[in-house]
Amino acid sequence: MGPGCAIGRGDQPLPPEIEWRTSAGLTPYADALAEMEARAAAVGAGDARELLWMLEHPPIYTAGTSAEPGDLIEARFPVIPTGRGGKYTYHGPGQRIGYVVLDLTKRGRDVRCYVHALESWVIAALGELGVEAFAVDGRVGIWTLENGREAKIGAIGVRVKRWVTLHGFSVNVAPDLAHFGGIVPCGLPEYGVTSLQSLGISADLATFDAALALTVDAFLETVSCPQENEA
Repeated sequence: MGPGCAIGRGDQPLPPEIEWRTSAGLTPYADALAEMEARAAAVGAGDARELLWMLEHPPIYTAGTSAEPGDLIEARFPVIPTGRGGKYTYHGPGQRIGYVVLDLTKRGRDVRCYVHALESWVIAALGELGVEAFAVDGRVGIWTLENGREAKIGAIGVRVKRWVTLHGFSVNVAPDLAHFGGIVPCGLPEYGVTSLQSLGISADLATFDAALALTVDAFLETVSCPQENEA
């Protein structure tokens, strides 16, 4: 799966059926997409472990399944259609991407529950770094307050194929926020974007990964929902 290493979790290893992978450097989007889809197929077939994959992409815009042409203001970077839900978003250096490949047949088959658990995991990790973040009903993403105004610090975009999850989340640690100017992020022109750096939080990707590791157990517990919720 390319360069990477397992995260150290001390006395609290992940369950053996889940791999945590951290890739160094910038992983081209097409390469990551191909790897993620192959892994998801293997997970669905019972031939591979589930995966939590942390990486960075070179600067790109991705268009989700509900992207509106008018939300692409200027194609400063490659624009790549993708099968995840949502509209346009930006990925680039300084942004932590988390691709989550989980088998929901083992976890209740409740997509809404999964998305809520994913949001809660990112919010909890940001909380470990002193950022009070939140989700908003009817508005995709992870939000916080900057100078008294709501601003987006993270994006959620998922796909579920044969009950295996693909894509996941992105969190702005220290990207160039000017790069968001070529799109209307998630189709919400009235809201800005922010980052840990912009909020005055001294953190790098490894620091945010550590916060994710501290809060992953709660995510794995809450992502499983009662079987009566099967779709």
